[in-house]
Amino acid sequence: MKNVLAVLIGAFITAGCAGTSSQMQVIHDAAEALGGQAPIERIRTLVIEGEGIAPNLGQNLTPETDLPVWKVTEFTRTIDPSKSRMRVKQVREAQFLFAGATVQRQEFGVDGDVAYSVGEDGKPARASEWVARERQREILHHPIMIIRAALQPQWRVGEVRSDGNYQLVDVTNPKGDAFTLAIDRMTKLPARVSSTSYNDNLGDVVIETSFSDYEDVAGLKLPKRLTTKIDKYPQFDLHVTKNAIDGETGDFAAPETVKSAQVPPRSSPVTVTAEEVGKGIWWLAGSGNHRSILFEFDDHLTLFEVPVNEMRTLAVIDTARTLRPNKPLTHAIVSHHHFDHSGGLRAAVAKGLTIITYRGNVEFFKELVGKKHSIVQDALARNPQPLKIEAVDDELVLKDRSMEVRLYHLKNNPREGTNLFAYVPRDRMLVQADMYDSNWLQHPWGDNLPYNIKLHNLRVEKSVPVHGAIQTYADVLKTIQSRRTPAAGS
Repeated sequence: MKNVLAVLIGAFITAGCAGTSSQMQVIHDAAEALGGQAPIERIRTLVIEGEGIAPNLGQNLTPETDLPVWKVTEFTRTIDPSKSRMRVKQVREAQFLFAGATVQRQEFGVDGDVAYSVGEDGKPARASEWVARERQREILHHPIMIIRAALQPQWRVGEVRSDGNYQLVDVTNPKGDAFTLAIDRMTKLPARVSSTSYNDNLGDVVIETSFSDYEDVAGLKLPKRLTTKIDKYPQFDLHVTKNAIDGETGDFAAPETVKSAQVPPRSSPVTVTAEEVGKGIWWLAGSGNHRSILFEFDDHLTLFEVPVNEMRTLAVIDTARTLRPNKPLTHAIVSHHHFDHSGGLRAAVAKGLTIITYRGNVEFFKELVGKKHSIVQDALARNPQPLKIEAVDDELVLKDRSMEVRLYHLKNNPREGTNLFAYVPRDRMLVQADMYDSNWLQHPWGDNLPYNIKLHNLRVEKSVPVHGAIQTYADVLKTIQSRRTPAAGS
């Protein structure tokens, strides 16, 4: 009996070792293909320099068109794997019509659980815990870093699966963050790595980075091209001009002032102010540069714009309902599909509001409302409601005895293909988003605003915007004229 028991125990141990060996064999093979486990674990720093293309997510002309891109002319990512540190410096140039600075220098990093960004004034500021976790994920979207991590005993390696020419294996860190690694069957080199994340607009997303064009550097194989996408959307296509192992990097630990700073929340606190700008019309401003406008009709209220995110939109809705508590807030006009303007779409749906938007946004908004939000449960995930939506073609008039609001589709704008703007004839008031902002450095599509006003024979005297300050229409035109830049197609 003892011999039988010993045989059984031995069989279980052997099976366990074989199972572990099978799960780890792919990782060890990949490590050898990259240059060996020992050299990988000896790395002190990895510096990646290059250039590439970074699409501007959520800012395309229409939901179906290609994303506008930033051209990244200078890029340096420095990683210290033993200390879980990373610093990124880049210079990017807008390859699209842009009202801000078209050339931008950016610097940000992470040091363990401390994330930070360096402002234009050179001063670092601490970022949220969420940002720190996302940047730690970014470190591991590199073949050397993910294999190095998978070799650590505290990481869990899952079963190997087959996917055509690739072997797939899940590796999970002690915090429970999982990464799926695809390894080429022939070369044994990592081909791509993916992980799940959360996007306020898109919900649960898969971020995937592919590796190609490997080169030999200091006895290791490193990719010269890294291509990252978020679900179906391209995020960054980096062409590496130089890979360096253990070179001079300087100190890129988080500054002490950052480490000792209070950790900010994932979303900034929201304040909403209400200014009556016409009879039954309120400008809901407050923190940030995204506003909403509230219209009072005989028996209901209608909101123009649910911007930024859930927090902003819920605060705007709460404020709107206090202004006329005897009338229900029933509708929300969403000017266009850009993420900073549709960021509160799901929150508005969760509150039972009917969405009014241009017809070209409808299918995309259905897609956004149908997205899964389980990593972070937003208002709609917590309180599921059906999407109620009214499509506008070229024009829609909302009118009763108390209020008349005319909605028009913005025509021939080179940047805004699905935009609605509003006009209140009684007050000769223009309500718009992204047609004009008094704070913009330049107005590359500025001529398109008066073009649309003239197209509909509107008599505008006052501009009440989503972005910027309330101004007379005369002052709007003066500002556009003083900051004019060439704008093809406007």
